[in-house]
Amino acid sequence: MRLKNRFFWIAAFIAFFLDQLTKYWVMQTFSLGQTLPIIPGIFHFTYVTNTGAAFSLLSGKVEWLRWLSLGVSLVLIAIAAFGPTLSLWDQLGYGLILGGAIGNGIDRFVLGYVVDFLDFRLINFAVFNVADSFISIGIVCLLIASVQKTPTGSRRLP
Repeated sequence: MRLKNRFFWIAAFIAFFLDQLTKYWVMQTFSLGQTLPIIPGIFHFTYVTNTGAAFSLLSGKVEWLRWLSLGVSLVLIAIAAFGPTLSLWDQLGYGLILGGAIGNGIDRFVLGYVVDFLDFRLINFAVFNVADSFISIGIVCLLIASVQKTPTGSRRLP
């Protein structure tokens, strides 16, 4: 039996693995609040925790966000396992979103917060993590997939 939507599963595994590996490294290497300038004033590794969603939205709503992460993950797994064969861009997009959602979801269930450490100071951006990056890249992949799809309602018969 051949695995359906195999790039979905590969993308999800890689995103999840890299997210958890980098968070483990940060927690083992840095003290909470510690920062390491990689490119001073532009990009730092800064170990912080986040009880909210991206950009600290819904801060303190860990209980609600952990169940949201689980729900999104289950829906994406169901789409890949029981839905149609997806395009490559859809598989990559949904897979990267799943890997990021599981990575942040596990943090919320196990730790009660998400570990963030990517700190772009040049543009005064919120500190984020690899899971957040993969979720954003996954959304871009889904946008590419939607642009590539031809609308069926606008075709004219010859």
